[in-house]
Amino acid sequence: MNTQPTHPRESTEAFNEAMRTQSIISVIIPTLNEAKGIVSLLATLAPVRKAGGEILIVDGASPDGTADIAAPHADRVLSAPRGRAAQMNAGAAAARGDLLVFLHADTRAPIETLLRLPDLLARSGRSWGRFDVRIEGRHPLFTLIAWSMSQRSRLTGIATGDQTLFVARELFERVGGYPEIALMEDIALSRRLKRDGPPLCVRDRVVTSGRRWESTGVVRTLLLMWSLRLAYALGVHPDRLSRIYGHRSRLD
Repeated sequence: MNTQPTHPRESTEAFNEAMRTQSIISVIIPTLNEAKGIVSLLATLAPVRKAGGEILIVDGASPDGTADIAAPHADRVLSAPRGRAAQMNAGAAAARGDLLVFLHADTRAPIETLLRLPDLLARSGRSWGRFDVRIEGRHPLFTLIAWSMSQRSRLTGIATGDQTLFVARELFERVGGYPEIALMEDIALSRRLKRDGPPLCVRDRVVTSGRRWESTGVVRTLLLMWSLRLAYALGVHPDRLSRIYGHRSRLD
């Protein structure tokens, strides 16, 4: 038996080669009351399944039948306690892939780029990342907001759920997954992942719905998000932030 310790560079190179040649992609989608749009979303992800990846729906007890509607179009449909962090952790625990992609139900990913993520990570030498984003809608501020989200993420190394985080399973498990908090779980996870290195910032864009912004007012939502992130940075508990945001134990 070879008892020589493995050099860190050799471990990194082995990981990168495995990501390039052997990686299985698991797309994990937390849902709550997404019956109207879930079939069209899953149709866009059919190439992932065809390429040997898998799609997991993790439902938070939707009363509108989301789970039953999604079942014929996904590899697995799971139930979990309501809340994005808990749902995404449940999906990660059940996934068989070594690359985990966390996709919101109101977001569409560029499929060709999604399928290339293992190679992109291997070439970059990184273990996690996110996409640039475009907000779907007619409001003239959406382009500027999306651009600023992407640029801020490049500068800070922090990603939001709207940007579709992806991470090697080994790293996700090593950092303990998503902190199961009421809000800002994506920010908290990014902070954990940054300890391993910066994210791969993919310039191809995911397209996320602007419905949340339009329903409460774009400027009002923008100011609210800024204030919540500042409060979180200053140490305000996520439960309190969630009440301010108006979640009350529901997903957007």
